[in-house]
Order: sequence, then structure tokens, then C-alpha cells
Amino acid sequence: MTDIRTNPGGGAGTGAGARAVAAAVLMLGWVALLWALEGVDALTGHALDPYGISPRDPAELLDVVPAAFLHGGWDHLASNTVPLLVLGWTAALAGIRRFLGVVLTIVLTSGLGVWLTAPAHTVTLGASGVIFGLFGYLLVRGFVDRRALDVVIGVLVAVVYGSIVWGVLPTDSGISWQAHLFGLIGGVGAAFAFRRPRPLPYTGITA
Repeated sequence: MTDIRTNPGGGAGTGAGARAVAAAVLMLGWVALLWALEGVDALTGHALDPYGISPRDPAELLDVVPAAFLHGGWDHLASNTVPLLVLGWTAALAGIRRFLGVVLTIVLTSGLGVWLTAPAHTVTLGASGVIFGLFGYLLVRGFVDRRALDVVIGVLVAVVYGSIVWGVLPTDSGISWQAHLFGLIGGVGAAFAFRRPRPLPYTGITA
């Protein structure tokens, strides 16, 4: 017997539109939170800055996650806002649950990398590690999932944002190349950890 299912509520376009809206709402809410936190930090005399990551202090492991939501000033936040919106929205189009798993993997990998390798007596904070992670994730996702459309998306991301890869090099003492490098590693790893299951081969047997 052949099982034919229909979707009376709309076609694939409707689902894609809903995913696009959900991704946009998520990313706009995320960015709004970052700006609100920076406002709180400014109004309180930078009381949130200590929640950045100080390396190799066991107590600072608790700051690995909040550090990704804080910034070292308005200029720092402004420079991260657009790439975070664009790359985050693009990645979230494939599904919010998967996206959240990818972001958590990136945050933890980037933060732990900073905690292990950053110079002593420094405090690292910012969403740059997440941005580099999303860049790496989108770059390889299509090849990992074997999806032509995602490969094209990865190529476009490389064309638009490919120059950021220089940020993994220790060229500026005021910029955490460690967060960038380990974020990129986390994003590539997340593409494999959250790859789409491949369909089983058709056997020719129907029920």
C-alpha cells in the first residue's frame, strides 16, 4: 500500500518562510540582549566586565558562557552586530534546535580555548568567537551534509566574510585570536556533531 500525505496548510515555501521569520526573531532578540547588557554595563561603571574569562582560574570556568554575551564597549559591540546577525540568521534557517546546539558547542569550545591558552592577567569577552564559529560551521556544513544548496551558501559566506580568517593569527595584542581560533574550530566540529542523518537506501519493498 502506498501512503500519500498532503499538506493542506501550505507547501514548502510556507515552511521556509516560517523558518526565516523564526530565525530573524531569534537573532534580533539575541542582538537586542547584547545591546541591553552593554547598556547595563555602561550604566554600572562596567560592573559586568569581570564576567569575562580570566585564564586558568578554576572559578572562571563559570564565565565561559556569559563572556560570549558581553563586550568591551559600544564600538566592540557595533563591530560584532552585523556579522552575528547575518551569519546567525543564515545558520538558524536550518532549524532553531540544531542552531542552539551549534552555538552552545561554539561558545564552550571558544571559551575553554581562551581559558586554557590566553595570556595571564587578561580578561576576554565578546561574541567574536561565536562569529568565527558560525563562519566555520557554514563554510563546511554543506560538504558534511552533502547538500548542494548549503555548499553554495558556504561559498557565499567565504566570499563575503572570508577575510576574517586572518583574525585567528596573533597580530594584535588587544584582540583575542584564541577566541577566534577556537571558535572556528568549534564551528567546524559542530558541523560534524550536528550533521543531518543520511536517508537509508531504498530497498524496493513497500508496506
